[in-house]
Amino acid sequence: MTNNICVLIMAGGSGERFWPLSTKKRPKQLLRLIDSERSLIRMTVDRVLDIVSQDRIFVGTNALQDEGVLEELPMLSVENIIIEPAFRDTAAAIGFGSLVINNRFKDASLIVLASDHLIKDEENFREILLKAVDIASKVDSIITLGIKPNRAETGYGYLETDSFEVGKESRVIRFCEKPNADLAKQYVDSGRFLWNSGMFVFNINTIFSAFKDLMPNHYRILNQIKLLGSEIRNPENEVLMKWFMEFEKVSIDYGIMEKYHNTMVIPTDFGWNDIGSYPALEEVFEGDENGNIVKGTSLKQFDSKNNIIISANGKNISIVGVEGLIIVEGENDILICSKKSAQEIKKVIS
Repeated sequence: MTNNICVLIMAGGSGERFWPLSTKKRPKQLLRLIDSERSLIRMTVDRVLDIVSQDRIFVGTNALQDEGVLEELPMLSVENIIIEPAFRDTAAAIGFGSLVINNRFKDASLIVLASDHLIKDEENFREILLKAVDIASKVDSIITLGIKPNRAETGYGYLETDSFEVGKESRVIRFCEKPNADLAKQYVDSGRFLWNSGMFVFNINTIFSAFKDLMPNHYRILNQIKLLGSEIRNPENEVLMKWFMEFEKVSIDYGIMEKYHNTMVIPTDFGWNDIGSYPALEEVFEGDENGNIVKGTSLKQFDSKNNIIISANGKNISIVGVEGLIIVEGENDILICSKKSAQEIKKVIS
């Protein structure tokens, strides 16, 4: 365990693609989608406890979800739950989180993780994190973890490098938006592109310097927020809300990572999955003899294959003559859609 490391887990997302299981108060990261005993956020915390003590693990969330976060993470102090008064995208969230953490642990090395990812090889994952911390502490670099692609995926952003070797750091040439199918194939075939995992490692002083140079308005607002003292922990403070609303909605990727002079990537292959939508469960669970993935129900089926069937209430579900469907019974709602339309689920609740 290394004493100068802190972890910031980003847990403010709404998980709309997992409606109706996911709700505003209990979004995807608070669900036990993979492990029947642990939520995704609990799994995230558990996998870093070998390298950082629990008093140095922080969760960035919002007032709607903070009770659920504390319920899932009883080992964390309420002081380690950072409540953002408003959602202003990841640049504001990471800047604000860094400010709060720096008040307790000066000049820490900060690991920023998503709250809802699956990592299969957790030992390898921790080794890569420690390597990233070591690199970031020696030079003013920001490290991102890139995932070695195993298919031409259109649902992820990509990172371009000159070339890459798993486990060996290299410079990021550019960040690429989610591509279409043809461009994704070109990326993967070239052998120079990695999936962008959205996980970052840096020294807190380095990220503040990057804000100053690349996002001066964010830096100005963070300095104004700093003047509030202990009130920065009060999401109902009107002055804090005023300053927060002045943050432009910009991702940390676009605002800093793409422009920083020394952004590095460590290519990885530790079994990463961002569990972005229901079809991602097919990469985690084996289907039955007909390729149906069934959770929480006793399924009766006839002439049906390659479906995803989930019940939150344990009711029996029967299917006849259907293929490629997602059928989910939540607490109060039922979803039926084709797997190919899984990315559009959020449109029915917007």
